[in-house]
Amino acid sequence: MSISPSISAPPVRREARPGVILAIVLVSYFMIVLDNSIIFTGLPQIQAGLGLSPGGLAWAQNAYTLVFGGLLLLGARMGDLLGRRRVFIVGLAVFGLASLLVGTAQSGAWIIAARALQGVGAAVVAPTSLALLTAAFPPGPERTRATAAYGTTAGLGSSLGLVVGGALASAVSWRAGFFINVPIAVAMMILAAKWLPDSAVVRGRFDLTGAIASTLGMGAFVFGIINAGEGGWTDLLTVAPIVAGLVLLGGFVVNEWRAGQPIMPLRLFASAQRSGAAVVRLLFAGTMIGFYFFTTQLFQGVYGWTPWQAGLGFLPMTVMQFTSSLFVSRLTRRFGGARLLTVGLVLVAAGMAWMTQLTGDTPFLTGAVGPLILLGLGQGITFGPLTSAGVAGARPEDAGAASGMVNTAHQVGSTLGVAVLTAAAAGAATLEARVVDAYLGGTLMLVAAVVVSVVFIIPAERARGGSGRWLRWR
Repeated sequence: MSISPSISAPPVRREARPGVILAIVLVSYFMIVLDNSIIFTGLPQIQAGLGLSPGGLAWAQNAYTLVFGGLLLLGARMGDLLGRRRVFIVGLAVFGLASLLVGTAQSGAWIIAARALQGVGAAVVAPTSLALLTAAFPPGPERTRATAAYGTTAGLGSSLGLVVGGALASAVSWRAGFFINVPIAVAMMILAAKWLPDSAVVRGRFDLTGAIASTLGMGAFVFGIINAGEGGWTDLLTVAPIVAGLVLLGGFVVNEWRAGQPIMPLRLFASAQRSGAAVVRLLFAGTMIGFYFFTTQLFQGVYGWTPWQAGLGFLPMTVMQFTSSLFVSRLTRRFGGARLLTVGLVLVAAGMAWMTQLTGDTPFLTGAVGPLILLGLGQGITFGPLTSAGVAGARPEDAGAASGMVNTAHQVGSTLGVAVLTAAAAGAATLEARVVDAYLGGTLMLVAAVVVSVVFIIPAERARGGSGRWLRWR
């Protein structure tokens, strides 16, 4: 099923200012990524106040990332067909409204539905913002730096969300973390209307069949995995959704193969580099979001910290991540993006493995600060090269789809990461044991990411001719 848009008006001419465009894009993207993690330090308050079960608590996070990931491909296509500036503004409006609804939630169903609506807005803003960025910066060092900044924003947004969320949850309420999105979204809408240039509108069709199949398929699959944590792997509510999800996702692949204008052209996967980057991003994002999810519970449920203290607990990681990200462009030019990416993944895996040694009796300063610093260092040098690898070599006509694939891998990975690690840790008797089991599972996922990087991404960079050329669009 597809619907043809009737909009074909010529773009309105605006003076393009790459610096201003970059600022609008990064602030907007930072806001939506922030909401991946700002909820974590408020989870105990949310669970107590709204009476959520562990599975319901996971869905308060997964509803956002699931819809975000499921609709990203359609959101990217909307920008191409309807004009990126107007679609970007509409996405910000939806996200701002949904944030207001999350902040006023009075029940579990309410917050899950509002988080899903947030995902709709984010699914439009994220790929459109990356497409706007690549259009504003020509191929070469400028685009490399802009893309690295975009990737770094994803990591910083996730880390700072924990600090900001913890501070607001302690000083005011967990709701305040969502209310602050409203004025930011309004400000970005005003600036976007004034400064963002209109893109040429491309005639084409919406691949609604692909969007529906991918969203429902992933939703059913994740639901089954989450239910496994409560009902077991043999429960009907576990097996049936997983099977249904796999069938729907298989139908999605068939639809994309046959569709004249698919939301995810399968030719994007012809590149071992882009395919490898998508798999690595899925594993990496899933591990780190799961890490935030469980570590906030460790700090509050085992160490007995307040939300504010829990947020500050992530500060060593956040500071190191920001500091190391400043050197990414220079290190990439010297060593190559693939090797830098692999080193970053190894550092994150080592930090995660170190975290498995924590117990309730381990002092924070001597037991947790070291691995947090290692995690921050690894994240800071991983996000930029990983984002660049995800769009490397894509044709101009596939710019929106490639951007959508990068963000889809991140958000679907985030959803599956929480779901898989929650299920893996469900058999533990205590919260402390569940957290350690989750860290162990995350370590294994990161080791798999390192293997994929070594087998696929490093050889692809060498084949493309050096450390810098693979970062550019052909």
